[in-house]
Amino acid sequence: MMTLELTVQGADVLLPEGRLVPGAELSLAEGAIVADRAGRAVDLSGYLVLPGIIDLHGDGFERHLAPRRGAMKQMDEGVIAAEAELAANGITTAVLAQFHSWEGGLRAPDYADQVFAAITAVRNRVVTDILPQLRFETHMLDDYAGLPQRIAAAGVGYVVFNDHLPHDRLAAGKKPPRLVGQALKAGRNPEVHWQMLQDMHARSDEVPAALDAICAELGAMGVRLGSHDDQNAAMRAEWRDRGVRISEFPETLEAAEAARAGGDHIILGSPNVVRGGSHKGNVSAVELIAMGLCDAIASDYHYPSPRRAALMLARSGLLDLAGAWDLVSKGPAEVLGLDDRGELAPGKRADVVILEKDSQRVAATLSGGRVSYMSGEIAARFLG
Repeated sequence: MMTLELTVQGADVLLPEGRLVPGAELSLAEGAIVADRAGRAVDLSGYLVLPGIIDLHGDGFERHLAPRRGAMKQMDEGVIAAEAELAANGITTAVLAQFHSWEGGLRAPDYADQVFAAITAVRNRVVTDILPQLRFETHMLDDYAGLPQRIAAAGVGYVVFNDHLPHDRLAAGKKPPRLVGQALKAGRNPEVHWQMLQDMHARSDEVPAALDAICAELGAMGVRLGSHDDQNAAMRAEWRDRGVRISEFPETLEAAEAARAGGDHIILGSPNVVRGGSHKGNVSAVELIAMGLCDAIASDYHYPSPRRAALMLARSGLLDLAGAWDLVSKGPAEVLGLDDRGELAPGKRADVVILEKDSQRVAATLSGGRVSYMSGEIAARFLG
């Protein structure tokens, strides 16, 4: 597809090594940043030019694919609609986090297959680079055998392990809250659902060995592996021993410190930053960032939050703009092993987000040198 060939001038441009250069020039050609002037000049005075946002983990796409229960007939169009929201929020690379879970409904294994098929189907029709992530529930022991084949078939390069079973209540023989609603959402009889939870909990002793084997197999396939909601140092050490080197949203300072000490990547949620704390009462992302215990921040469930979080961190003085923006660009690129993007350097992909300097709203987004979003006065400058 055709890419832009041009040189932007007059903007404040965030260049590598943390240099925000007023009035700098940035040239794009053939989908990449280039060292020499290219094409015609575009005056972007009054704008900030920053590396495109790389979102490592987000499930905000779900409402586009299934706006109401059962409304899942046009999933390709749902992915395209989700891409429009991603682009409008400056996201140029997006990891769509899809569950493979006993919870059913939008988290059911069969639904995951449909989501991944839709991503594959629209890949050549969207501009944003969309990557699939599978979030696998660890106690689904009967699904382990076919998992590598499903992952390979769907082109999934990033798998995260979760355990959302309410083990404390199950151990006490107590039904979890909202069991009936959860069962009905999954299309199950509540008693059947309750028995399924009990059966999975009863097999907990089998899970560690199964995880050892599946992590080894997936690692050999080159799949990146992460754990979700690490609670303590021991849990992080267990995952690391399996080759699971990404810690998504650690719940405690202890877990985050253990990840850093072990050389693991740490991903935090940008809504936690924007809110000023976790909605679940976990450790504050801002506190972890202040302590250097963060490599990247992700949208989690809200696509506007990565941009807002990075700018909030810069305004607060906790980090400068370059350091804060690294958490949504260069840092995520390093976590995902995407060495072709994450900074505005010659030879890198032309992944760019342009903000209005005063309002800091997204004015335009370019992914691989193609326009994925553009609105307002800036469009006249590009078209002039």
